Amino acid sequence: MPPIEVGPLRAVSAIESRLARKSGDSSGHSAKVDKSEPAVVQSEALDPGDMPIDIERVEMIRRAVEQGTYPVIPARVADAVIAAGILLRSGKE
Repeated sequence: MPPIEVGPLRAVSAIESRLARKSGDSSGHSAKVDKSEPAVVQSEALDPGDMPIDIERVEMIRRAVEQGTYPVIPARVADAVIAAGILLRSGKE
């Protein structure tokens, strides 16, 4: 079986604009783009809505931190950091 020859190696980078052309266009001319329609149409099904934030609780915690009365328990902080690391590795919520 003859060896398979591969061209010279190049670093991975963005493509050159002169090389990009419409699929199936062998003439080398770039395709004209219609700017009247958006390139991406967003679906309402993908809209997450408002974030579930308890504004009053955030303000209460913010005031406690500013006043120095927010209880910081190192063991609970460490447990939360470890749990977050485990969740990130497992991919489960």
